[in-house]
Amino acid sequence: MNITEFTLEQLAGQRIMAGFEGTELNSELKFLIDTVKIGGLILFSGNLSDPEQIKELCSSTQAYAASCGQPPLFIAIDQEGGEVARLKKPFTQFPGNPYIKSEKDAEEFAVISAKELSGVRINMNMAPVMDVAYRGVESVIKGRAFGDNPAWVSKMGITVIKHLQGNGIMAVAKHFPGIGRTTLDSHIDMPFLEVDSEALFAFDLPPFEAAIRNGVAGIMLSHILYSGIDTEWPASLSPVIAKDLLRAKMGFDGLVMTDDLDMGSIAGRYDIKTIIKQILLADIDLVLICHKGPWIENAFDEILRSIGTSRAVAGAGMESVSRIMRQKKNFLF
Repeated sequence: MNITEFTLEQLAGQRIMAGFEGTELNSELKFLIDTVKIGGLILFSGNLSDPEQIKELCSSTQAYAASCGQPPLFIAIDQEGGEVARLKKPFTQFPGNPYIKSEKDAEEFAVISAKELSGVRINMNMAPVMDVAYRGVESVIKGRAFGDNPAWVSKMGITVIKHLQGNGIMAVAKHFPGIGRTTLDSHIDMPFLEVDSEALFAFDLPPFEAAIRNGVAGIMLSHILYSGIDTEWPASLSPVIAKDLLRAKMGFDGLVMTDDLDMGSIAGRYDIKTIIKQILLADIDLVLICHKGPWIENAFDEILRSIGTSRAVAGAGMESVSRIMRQKKNFLF
């Protein structure tokens, strides 16, 4: 599909990845596709019952998108193994990243997960976690991280990326630029870290650098405010972190997405107009809103208004949709 032929509504909608309620192609989901023209869906436990239901949900959703003249949808899930695994039995249950002890373990997780995800028509995994669990603190990510050594996290993470993507599933490295030093849960409130870029490059960023070198499809931004880098905005709303650090300095030209904007660290502090303004300034491609509510449609309206009134925003928006469509062509067409 040629994005120069997209309507403004399509250019706006492709930037949104949304959650929804239900286990089938219902009126809510149809509205997200035919009116909001979303670029992707994220699935949670409430959307899932058994393999046949999941496959039917994903297949019917893609068929409906096609019937509306829409590109294929990203259909994403958090399937890290261990603490965060939306797919339950009969899908293979893995103990999680802290229990991966070799490249063989990482490869086995990725290959089996990719086969099971593709079998039910899910095409994106919000994994691997590339955060390094910082030594000496009760890291919020300790139970989900590969460990506390950047080289080890890099090695295990890129093994997972290679074998997910080599088997047709887009990988998303998270949570940039690293939440391993954090003890406060951003689902509830916004953590603040005074760490500067030198410290990040020494410890937190090597796994993300490795992910970029190995062609990871996407990178998810954290909701943490890194005051040593940007004193005002958390990573998910920060042009300094997303545009200057991740894109310009580290050279990442894949998908950049926010973490869930419904989390307390964001939803409890900012209005949707401010959020979208910052996301567009930061060249972030995908806005992740995981729960039903007015924010999904409001985000669409605000993106649509912005690209329709600002030439600069419209130009950056075309670049974002180009990146989105490049990954869709790589994995979905």
